[in-house]
Amino acid sequence: MSKTKINTEMIGALDYLEKEKGIKKEVVIEALEQALESAYKQNYGEKNVEVEFNSLTGNIKVYAVKTITDDEEAVEADGNEFMSLADARKLPHGQGYDVGDEIREEVTPRDFGRIAAQTAKQVVMQRLREEERKIIYDKYKTYENEIITGEVSREDRRFTYVDLGDGVEGAMGFRDKMPGEHYHVHDRIQVYVSKVNDDRRGPQIFVSRTAPELLKRLFEREVPEIKDGTVLIENIAREAGDRAKVAVYSNDPNVDPVGTCVGPRGSRVQAIVNELDGENMDIVEYVKDPAKFIANALNPAEVLDVIFNEDQPVVSEENEAEEVDGEEIAEQQAERSCTVVVPDNQLSLAIGKRGQNARLAARLTKYKIDIKSASEMEDVDQEAEANEASVDDSTTTEDED
Repeated sequence: MSKTKINTEMIGALDYLEKEKGIKKEVVIEALEQALESAYKQNYGEKNVEVEFNSLTGNIKVYAVKTITDDEEAVEADGNEFMSLADARKLPHGQGYDVGDEIREEVTPRDFGRIAAQTAKQVVMQRLREEERKIIYDKYKTYENEIITGEVSREDRRFTYVDLGDGVEGAMGFRDKMPGEHYHVHDRIQVYVSKVNDDRRGPQIFVSRTAPELLKRLFEREVPEIKDGTVLIENIAREAGDRAKVAVYSNDPNVDPVGTCVGPRGSRVQAIVNELDGENMDIVEYVKDPAKFIANALNPAEVLDVIFNEDQPVVSEENEAEEVDGEEIAEQQAERSCTVVVPDNQLSLAIGKRGQNARLAARLTKYKIDIKSASEMEDVDQEAEANEASVDDSTTTEDED
């Protein structure tokens, strides 16, 4: 039986894949043998064959695998699958065979070399693409939810593409672009890796400049106390490119969480502002008392009073630890609301330009906030007292009748 041999160039390709791409030779050889088996069956009609490939010599051998039987009718019906016990024992070293054993008989065709070489090339290229895709996916999956620096490479109607290295691009959609920022090819920018998908066309990496998590990672980078857990971020409310509110706290009474994040002469927060093209930062202290937290969140406005809706739950330090069904918690948070009273001359400051300050404070605290001036609240109280008095008078008249 002649030997079929894959050329030395293909053997070199296997070595290259292992050394340069980290693709184990055994993995490629296994795939190659399976593909050669399929090619042999397709071209020569055998059903049960095995292919052995020698990675050192390049030799390929094809074996027909048959089951030994004493059923002559089975042998006559399907000689590709069965061999008689008598024929098996005529083979060299065949005296030890018995019914039910499997026997491997070499059936390598003389003209199998061309098919083998073509199949091997296809398998190697396919495996190379698959493994490179897997390597890239595994690498960038570890970057998910992290900041990475890239270079703007191109732009179309849907995305701005950022070259992340390794020939990989991250796609930044319209909503993930900072309002007012204009990107040019070769601009180096920092982006947040929001999602990494393993698509059949290759890994798809989505990046963002507007995600609140980007701001969190920037604070972790600039403030060591956040990185080591001394200061914690409770929540972030952000309108990217314009303004953000960050609620922070510390379990160490000796650490000022707000001052720590601001840094000496504002150096730490200024570095973040510069990275985000001038986005304003309000760093406020998170406290468990919701009234105090809401007052802090409306900074820089002064708050005189916070009045909670009597029909809605208020989460306080005492009841915060109570176990409640998760859906009920979400429902309560969605319904929570309060009225905040501020001095007359602070009303516009509390609401903010186009309602931004109040809107961000509501997102930060997860409360629906209605802001009223002191004089407005006084009018509301007087009206409520008048209505109450009217009801009392009406009740008294009915009783007299």
